[in-house]
Amino acid sequence: QAKECNGVKAPIDTSKPNPNEVEFDNLYLDMNGIIHPCTHPEDKPAPKNEDEMMVAIFEYIDRIFNIVRPRRLLYMAIDGVAPRAKMNQQRSRRFRASKEGMEAAEEKQKIRQEILAKGGILPPEEVKERFDSNCITPGTEFMDNLAKCLRYYIADRLNSDPGWRNLTVILSDASAPGEGEHKIMDYIRRQRAQPNHDPNTHHCLCGADADLIMLGLATHEPNFTIIREEFKPNKPKPCSLCNQMGHEVKDCQGLPREKQGKHDQFADSLPTAEQEFIFIRLCVLREYLERELTMASLPFTFDFERSVDDWVFMCFFVGNDFLPHLPSLEIREGAIDRLVNIYKNVVHKTGGYLTESGFVNLQRVQMIMLAVGEVEDSIFKKRKDDDDNFKRRQKEKKKRMKRDHPAFIPGGQFSPQALGNRSSPQAISSPRQAAFEMRMQNSTTSPSPNTSLTSDGTPSPAGGIKRKAEDSDSEPEPEDNIRLWEAGWKQRYYKNKFDVDASDEKFRRKVVQSYVEGLCWVLRYYYQGCASWNWYYPFHYAPFASDFEGIADMPSDFEKGSKPFKPLEQLMGVFPAASGNFLPPTWRKLMTDPESSIIDFYPEDFAIDLNGKKYAWQGVALLPFVDERRLRAALEEVYPDLTPEENRRNSLGGDVLFVGKHHPLCDFIVEQYTSKNEEPVDIPPELCHGIQGKLTLNENAVLPDQLVESPVPMLRDLTQNSAVSISFKDPQFDDGFVFKATVLPGAKKPPPVLKPGDWEKTNNDGRPWRPQLGFNRDRKPVHLDQSAFRTLGHSIPRERGMPGMYANAVPLGAYGNPYARPLLSGQQQIPKLLSNLRPQDSWRGPTPLFQQSPQRSAGAAPLLAWNRMLPSQSQYQPSQYQALGGPMNYPQRPEDRMDRGRQV
Repeated sequence: QAKECNGVKAPIDTSKPNPNEVEFDNLYLDMNGIIHPCTHPEDKPAPKNEDEMMVAIFEYIDRIFNIVRPRRLLYMAIDGVAPRAKMNQQRSRRFRASKEGMEAAEEKQKIRQEILAKGGILPPEEVKERFDSNCITPGTEFMDNLAKCLRYYIADRLNSDPGWRNLTVILSDASAPGEGEHKIMDYIRRQRAQPNHDPNTHHCLCGADADLIMLGLATHEPNFTIIREEFKPNKPKPCSLCNQMGHEVKDCQGLPREKQGKHDQFADSLPTAEQEFIFIRLCVLREYLERELTMASLPFTFDFERSVDDWVFMCFFVGNDFLPHLPSLEIREGAIDRLVNIYKNVVHKTGGYLTESGFVNLQRVQMIMLAVGEVEDSIFKKRKDDDDNFKRRQKEKKKRMKRDHPAFIPGGQFSPQALGNRSSPQAISSPRQAAFEMRMQNSTTSPSPNTSLTSDGTPSPAGGIKRKAEDSDSEPEPEDNIRLWEAGWKQRYYKNKFDVDASDEKFRRKVVQSYVEGLCWVLRYYYQGCASWNWYYPFHYAPFASDFEGIADMPSDFEKGSKPFKPLEQLMGVFPAASGNFLPPTWRKLMTDPESSIIDFYPEDFAIDLNGKKYAWQGVALLPFVDERRLRAALEEVYPDLTPEENRRNSLGGDVLFVGKHHPLCDFIVEQYTSKNEEPVDIPPELCHGIQGKLTLNENAVLPDQLVESPVPMLRDLTQNSAVSISFKDPQFDDGFVFKATVLPGAKKPPPVLKPGDWEKTNNDGRPWRPQLGFNRDRKPVHLDQSAFRTLGHSIPRERGMPGMYANAVPLGAYGNPYARPLLSGQQQIPKLLSNLRPQDSWRGPTPLFQQSPQRSAGAAPLLAWNRMLPSQSQYQPSQYQALGGPMNYPQRPEDRMDRGRQV
């Protein structure tokens, strides 16, 4: 965390050792997982404009960099044009997002009018254009601007941050085809195949997608860690109508806002906390898998690496981005455990492993799938029984809560308080009036002994009515026409989902063949790269496991030489008509003109099949599949209408490599520009941590001693630039080359982390499981003893905060601050304890030392080295950066600083 002094954040020196007690070599950022939460966050106010979004993205990258501190490489990958197989999912997501956004806006407006008609109080409606997150797609102006902003950000950091001094930075923006995480994996695969690659490189990948875990395992790198945001469910969100906490839009009543704090000083603040992150250490997951998958007395040699590949492959059956999951395999029902058990039982008969370096042995897979098919019927019946039992328990719980719920709970100054809340009670005002109101309220809510009650607990009229068979609070269940738990389920499934008879063997064979092709395509994609840019699964639903008969003879080859879509073509394939404003006018017209030859690709409304699920987001969006030939034929007519700028955005690009002036490769790159060498040249691996690839001159390069213009108005141009950029291309291989899925020679296995107690489900002596802090499990965290906590509890006023005795105490780590100033002579001890607390507004007491103006005193101790350093500048920190104090320590334009001064 950056230390703040007098409102100015002191930058973190990331060149110092990593406080997590581990040193990472390479950091890879799956940028789409950063872009989305920064542009439309769920737990805090959204940025007001695109410039604020860019600054938020920069701050997020800084936060990750401060935690990980890579020493060799930073690789930023933004999603480019995706394979056709992925575009179906992208299309479904974007059509849903557009539909749900419009429905939410209509519902919000309707509720607003109802509340105002009843005399409710709502803040004035903000006239603000809704941010369409669909613009986060390759080919849009937003993504083009983001690439420019990131180039500026990288150049600025290479110039100013000591932690970036020897770093190689590669930016793969949205113009480079491929999904972000798969561009990263392709880079790792190709570097691993080079003779200069260090087999003990420590990789760290940032992203929230679960498939990153599978991709990390597929690399077979011994040191691979994933960093992701810690997921905290049920985060409080303000109502978007009244901006108050504690209810959703549909429950808003337009009540006046309650006073926040004694003087309403917290009126406009949201209870937000800085995002926390967790590390997923794949070396530990590999330890668990090794214990889980090791099998004795096999008819062939056991190879743990091959069994990991089989485990990754089996996880595809449970669901992935390219194929629907099999009806009988639900991850929440323990499908992965079921598959592992079947695999361990059947593998003795298969005679070997299911996969090898991304290629599938279909004969062995067939044995696994038919074994799953044998228990399909019992799986469906158990699912129905579990579902019925869950509903019964929920119904009984609601009855108990309704029976035990008190008829009347006083509010306001007499409302019940949680035990342990030691805040001072407020003075009671108008007790007689309050008592009268409580009596009146009680008399209206309490029924007489002879009054019958309705199902919701209110008195019923005229002696009562006949009670319904179902409770009034039971939610309506979606109709299930398939009834997988009853005989004849396969016939009903195919008739309802595919509109064919189950006896149509030819059609079922076609569905199974497409699914088998999909399994082969996905595994190849994970281990070798994209086998075909054009292939996709042409159905909305999956077949049954029992249908996988005779798949051993099915072909699994893909057409060679396929090319990805161009960015604007992909936009036409995935966007709904409501997002057509991101497209050129004549292209947009194809989405809305009734005479358009492809108007059927853009339905205004579409059905969502819940497919046995409860919520709409879990269902299947029944959208028509895009016919690539028809789409290209329609676009041929409007291609001449593109402007030069739109043609540039519609072209495919590549990766760009950046280094600073202190990097050994810098002089080599500058020499290429000086000599104007147009031919691609190989990177000397000894100058770049063993990284290999081809370099070519870049038209829009960042060059030393040349101005780098800021694309963000609030940030100043870089006038003293010393960074340089050049186009980069990964090492190339022949078409038939196979990347081996093995641990490289010379790789050292990390020391084991798990202890015997970690295997048992009843470990930790019954206490709740707590995550390990840091990479050293024997690390002893700094802590306070009980007496220190008592001191805090008695000394800190509690005007605001969550219930609890020590709710306002800062995290324990804050007391280990090595940069705190020593006490002045004669100063009391308790204020010293409190001097690091936040927020400063919420406590009465002496001003913290770091807020006091400097005083000369004979008894004052000298400042520590860090405080003496503040005015001075380090070798890599230009003086303008510290003094200006712009957002994230960026240099601000002079006029922006003047504006800030006037506002203050």
